[in-house]
Amino acid sequence: MNWEFLIKDKHSLFVTTDSRQVTEGCVFVALKGEHFDGNEFVEQAREAGASYVIQGENALAELQDLARAWRRELGLPIIAITGTNGKTTTKELTATVLSTMYNLHYTQGNYNNSLGVPLTLLQMTRAHELAIVEIGASHPGDIKELVEIAEPNYGLITNVGRAHLQGFGSFEGVQRTKAELYDYLLMHPETTKGIFINEDNEYLQNMLLHSGLQHNINITSNIGYTTLPMLTKTHLVGDYNAENISAALCIAEHFGVKRKVAIEAIRAYRPTNNRSQAMTTDKNEVVVDAYNANPTSMAASIESFTQATDNRLPLAFILGEMRELGEYSHTEHQNIVNMLLERKEKKVLLVGQEYRSTTAPYTVFGDVKELAEYLAQHPLEGYKVLVKGSRGNQLEKILPLL
Repeated sequence: MNWEFLIKDKHSLFVTTDSRQVTEGCVFVALKGEHFDGNEFVEQAREAGASYVIQGENALAELQDLARAWRRELGLPIIAITGTNGKTTTKELTATVLSTMYNLHYTQGNYNNSLGVPLTLLQMTRAHELAIVEIGASHPGDIKELVEIAEPNYGLITNVGRAHLQGFGSFEGVQRTKAELYDYLLMHPETTKGIFINEDNEYLQNMLLHSGLQHNINITSNIGYTTLPMLTKTHLVGDYNAENISAALCIAEHFGVKRKVAIEAIRAYRPTNNRSQAMTTDKNEVVVDAYNANPTSMAASIESFTQATDNRLPLAFILGEMRELGEYSHTEHQNIVNMLLERKEKKVLLVGQEYRSTTAPYTVFGDVKELAEYLAQHPLEGYKVLVKGSRGNQLEKILPLL
């Protein structure tokens, strides 16, 4: 569809899928889901002042098409960030450093799917100079779909790991899907300005190689910019965040942000949304990384937590089950249990039915409610506690009890 009538000469657009947020002159998109139907609120949106309504069975596709048209209309450089682990943290860190120099727009939270990406693009205005778009995926083809909407000029894959295996089918499926970002960038040399890559990650190197290097694309390494000592001076916990910091510093340098300024911005950054957060309560020292979890990130968190040099307190683990692993679920949960057993960890509380079929000698709770009841009667005190699990476990609910 030709959207020129809607976007021509506009400084910004206000597009909403919520009829309660409709204001004079906005665009209302009537999406239909399993438990809602925006088409029921079209007249209400028009009465509230919506200047245009996107509705019908193809409403989402039209929204995506409008987002692509607006992206092309503005023409500002876009950095796409994806990866199994660390993409949201890397996006936040990169936004933190680039915002010191640019009027930057970037994905809020992890609004990185087929709806979130177009809405992110539609929030850009002519005042913005640069944008970061986070790209998520749980099935083959997801990244291809999203980058063809966002049309990024730069790309970064943080890493690849064993996540969403039910949707991807295998770890090889994860790699093929994440590489769709490389595929897009290499297939559009006329608009691609650069690819940022961790040169020490063999998986990423092979993925880039298989995508093809026949085009003259600027490949920039993001390794060698930070060390673990610097990590200790930030508000981030977990040595796996060193790579996320490296990526942000590398991108900052590419876009002309002075290293000193970038480092100061990262040191001032405070993680939110239960990602790599450290807190001290009246009872314990708590590390919270409970926004998502997969076998790779779970193992990395346990490794980092147990290897920390400042463990003055005994360790305790509160681990939620990992979701969307399909046929690999039992094996991957058993691997986590084995990892704890090898380290002879004693204070371990597991949440989720997937742990019940393992050989775990630890207490297993069916859900977070059961865990909360247990902690109310058997409070933890004097521990350094790791809280890690998939978002669906809702482990943040037990934080007041720690």
